[in-house]
Amino acid sequence: MKDIYSYLFFLVLGCYLSYGQNSIDTAIQTDTTAVVDDKYREDQFYVSVTYNLLGNKPDGVSQSGFSSGYHFGFIRDMPINKRRNLAIGVGLGISSNSYNQTLLISEGNDDFQYTVLNDSDIEYSKNKFTTYLIEFPIEFRWRTSTATDYDFWRIYAGLKLGYVFYNSSKFNSIEGDIRLSNIDSFNAFQYGLTLSAGYSNISFHLYYGLNDIFNEDAKINGQSIEMNSVRIGLMFYLL
Repeated sequence: MKDIYSYLFFLVLGCYLSYGQNSIDTAIQTDTTAVVDDKYREDQFYVSVTYNLLGNKPDGVSQSGFSSGYHFGFIRDMPINKRRNLAIGVGLGISSNSYNQTLLISEGNDDFQYTVLNDSDIEYSKNKFTTYLIEFPIEFRWRTSTATDYDFWRIYAGLKLGYVFYNSSKFNSIEGDIRLSNIDSFNAFQYGLTLSAGYSNISFHLYYGLNDIFNEDAKINGQSIEMNSVRIGLMFYLL
């Protein structure tokens, strides 16, 4: 009789534990399902580091050293289809871009003057100009993401508008240094095409400027300086 009671006890205990485990599994599954967000948005913060190039340089102007750009901002992701793998992104950011090159910017006769250093006998250690912008990116976005997949392929293409709120120029030589800021011959508004493509949080990024860095007041020997900005680098996206 004692063996029968023992058998019944362990049988009931086993059924209870089995039922409890199933209840826990069901609860976990229910909780997991509950946290899936079918209204998710992707890639709303970005940080980028770029190598900056000058396109359409005047004769004699060349780049030297590493010209860098740093970019940070927020993009509002707005999916446009049920699967949410297509979206429009509109954002706001800030950017700093430097260009090491051989175009000297100086001041004289109440005006800014531009000289190609390769044509002079001046020895110098640094010559660069820097622009600081508030930027407004607009993107069409395609990706392979889902509500639970955080590693996915993406291709984002669009337009970036920029407003130059500050600029500066630095020239260092044995004969003396030149420091200038708020040079009025820079174009205040910049705009260009953008492309970001990659996997997971890292993407290749390209910006191609559609207008000139300088306005019509910037000239070399009477010729307008029609250089534009080209930026190549990496983009890091965060939720």
